Amino acid sequence: MAKPIYHAKSSAQKYGGKPEDYLEIHEFMDSSKSVFPDNRHRALTHNSWFLNSILERVLGTTVTNSEGKGVSVRTIGEDHILEDYGHNFIPSAQDYLQEIEYKDWMNGQGIPSSRVKVQAKRNKTFIPFEVD
Repeated sequence: MAKPIYHAKSSAQKYGGKPEDYLEIHEFMDSSKSVFPDNRHRALTHNSWFLNSILERVLGTTVTNSEGKGVSVRTIGEDHILEDYGHNFIPSAQDYLQEIEYKDWMNGQGIPSSRVKVQAKRNKTFIPFEVD
């Protein structure tokens, strides 16, 4: 599925109520698209760690739909991820992170390339230790 509204329609069909009852959850799940516009954005929100540690803390444990029925926010999040992955799996954070190439700046040595770009745009004299 490509957009939060499609996930919300799926949730309404499955749990009752209107798509608007679930839209906030699905928009939050896909909010990482604003910082990374391809499917790699899913590394931030489409994993078991996010479901266990973040989603319910931010949006609560249940949402009450327009029919008065309480629905688990975690279950809706699980459905969202499963829909995006063809109902095959929910990745772990490790599944994503182990695919990222380790860079020295991640250990406090040097700076990330995005910082070099910011400094260059500001036209300041900035000499990084080491750029990865």
